[in-house]
Amino acid sequence: MAEKRRREREGRERRVIDLAEQVMVAIGERDAAVAETEKRAGAALRELTEREGLSLSEAVESCGDTVSVREATRLRRLASEPMAEDGGGEQGGDGTAGLVATESGGAGAGSAA
Repeated sequence: MAEKRRREREGRERRVIDLAEQVMVAIGERDAAVAETEKRAGAALRELTEREGLSLSEAVESCGDTVSVREATRLRRLASEPMAEDGGGEQGGDGTAGLVATESGGAGAGSAA
C-alpha cells in the first residue's frame, strides 16, 4: 500500500513539473512574440519620424488611438536595440526564460498612459 502511494506521489510530481514547464515555455514564447512585434512597431515609428519627417506626435496621431506618445517613444527605443537572439542579452539557455523581465513589461505595458 505504501509503495502504491509513493508511485502515485511520484507520478503526480512528474505531471506537475511537466505542466509547470509547459506554462513557462508558453509564457516565454508569448514574451518573445511580444518583443518581436513591439520592435517592428518601433521600426515603423522610426520610419514615420526619420524618413517621412513626421514629429512623434504626428506619427502617433496617424496611428489613431493605438499608441500614446510615451508608448511610441518606448517602442522607437526598442527598435534601435539589437535583438537578443544571438544567445546573449536577456534570454536564458532555452531562449525563453529571461524574456519575462525585458523592458517591454509584458502585454499592455504603457497602455495606461
